[in-house]
Amino acid sequence: MAFPVTAAEAFVTISWLVALGWLWQAVTALWGVRQLPDLTKIEGILPLLPPNDGPQISVIVPARNEEETIQSTLLSLLASEGIRLQIIVVNDRSADRTGERMEEVSKEATAAGGRHSLEVQHICALPAGWLGKPHAMAQAAQRATAPWILFTDGDVLFQPHALELALREAKATKADHMILIPSLILHTTGERAMLAAMQALSQWAVRLWKVADPGTRDFLGVGGFNLIRREVYEQLGGFASLRMEVLDDLRLGWKVKRGGFAQRVALGPGLVRIRWLHGALAVVRLVEKNGFAVCRFRTILMLLTCLGIAMQSVWPLLALAAGGWSSMAGLATYVGITSVYAANRRVAQVGPWAALFFAPAAALIAFAFLRSMLLALVRDGIVWRGTHYPLAELRRHAGPIW
Repeated sequence: MAFPVTAAEAFVTISWLVALGWLWQAVTALWGVRQLPDLTKIEGILPLLPPNDGPQISVIVPARNEEETIQSTLLSLLASEGIRLQIIVVNDRSADRTGERMEEVSKEATAAGGRHSLEVQHICALPAGWLGKPHAMAQAAQRATAPWILFTDGDVLFQPHALELALREAKATKADHMILIPSLILHTTGERAMLAAMQALSQWAVRLWKVADPGTRDFLGVGGFNLIRREVYEQLGGFASLRMEVLDDLRLGWKVKRGGFAQRVALGPGLVRIRWLHGALAVVRLVEKNGFAVCRFRTILMLLTCLGIAMQSVWPLLALAAGGWSSMAGLATYVGITSVYAANRRVAQVGPWAALFFAPAAALIAFAFLRSMLLALVRDGIVWRGTHYPLAELRRHAGPIW
């Protein structure tokens, strides 16, 4: 005879399922993150790059209204050592002095000579059926001559040996696509708490140490550092095949993995740096364009995602407050979360202490994703940097999640 399950029993059961989920994430992360190579420690281990008369990497830097950062980015690239670069920087319809800053650096680089070349492109109009950034990168990629292309952003800073080390790792591991995880420049406790929470939650979708495994669906692409073989980029159709893609960096990684090419992820603390979060609340603005795109603009899936994140925020606290076995489950959940934070310290460079702020950080992330969807529905599309992209067209080009 079956006995009905009481609400209290259901609550305890769900609490332990949440706890077991996080404990499993912790076990896999504590093992898996250790497998990721650290490029700051490969000196003397991997072979040096052979001499090359031409550029070994074509670096493509799209920028729109980046007058405050573009010079620093270009100067850091021009200071690269151990490698030859063809740098193509694109002024994508900027309304500020971005283009002027680019030209100033280009003139100085030409006058000084050196092993790297720097070319400036100016785009004055956006063709129909394109998002701005994919169009800028597609235009620049047509002029790439090196066997490798690095797609990066106009606010990224590179250490002198960053590109050399990345290319050595890519060649040694026979990679077709190399992602070097940037180090985020963080100034406040709130920024660190948000980054650690985003890293922990993203592990439920992407296990960084599984990206290289051709037998898994885990894939990755990072706007600050997507290094790809030029022939593979062209074979995949380039950014012309992603012309209406909001998550252009991530979907490039998706195409690489789906195409059966070798994808690798590496760490390198301090090699590539970016100031991405300007305060804890900045995530709300950052997710405005990208959040709904994560779920391929599917409303039900987006609602379920927000509910899942909100549940991860609230449920462990309710379990802790409930007493008995529920409290034990809540405690086990936070042991798991803290252990995930500890494992991800190599990636996020934030200590496990940030788990104390997991609940409010996760709640803010859920709100940011929900807001992204609501704004897209109200506006019938995405408005980004002054351009409106219709929702119907974004959905038509979105493609599958996998």
